[in-house]
Amino acid sequence: MNADALIFAADSALRTLFATPRASRATPKPSLQLQKQADGVLSAAGPAPELTPAEKALSASLMRVNHVGEVCAQALYTGQALASKDPALRAKLDAACREETDHLAWTHERLEQLNSRPSLLNPLWYAGAFAIGYGAGKLGGDKLSLGFVVETENQVEAHLASHMTHLPTNDTASRAIVAQMKTDEAAHARMAQKSGAAELPEPVKRVMGAAAKVMTTVAHHI
Repeated sequence: MNADALIFAADSALRTLFATPRASRATPKPSLQLQKQADGVLSAAGPAPELTPAEKALSASLMRVNHVGEVCAQALYTGQALASKDPALRAKLDAACREETDHLAWTHERLEQLNSRPSLLNPLWYAGAFAIGYGAGKLGGDKLSLGFVVETENQVEAHLASHMTHLPTNDTASRAIVAQMKTDEAAHARMAQKSGAAELPEPVKRVMGAAAKVMTTVAHHI
């Protein structure tokens, strides 16, 4: 492990946790301003109605959870890239990490718009995800590390799909962000599979799912 790699990892952690993230892509917007009328007919409309206080609170909680997921993604990919000795794989992980930075920026921006804040436990989430990413790469090699990417992204994609059913119907801004994130996560899983990911044992998948459940439940409130 060289000094440059360590400096990059430290810089990534500091930027993720303490700097305002900057996206390389514009924040996703609703493709059409469509609202479902009481009779179930879709019609073109202007800006979506204002969210009620309860809807804002729900959206903020869900977007805080999504923001935590992106903090963990930054840590996971940074740890995996640090552990890998394959320059081509490191480049792919770095590219995925940059897309996750877009997600980080979009969710951060949306939280501000909802007058809310990120999770207070983000340093803890980051440290745990970095340890998993680095440990998987060092102990299991690139194939196992990529297996963690596939399983993580599959779980995140399913999690985002559930958010699309829980976000307030009127919150088209959050829905547009989540939809694009879901598309990107699926692409990251395909990248890892094509790069030779190993299938993780079922017990490992269940442990990952349980850990994710704890994280999302806590981040929903803190």
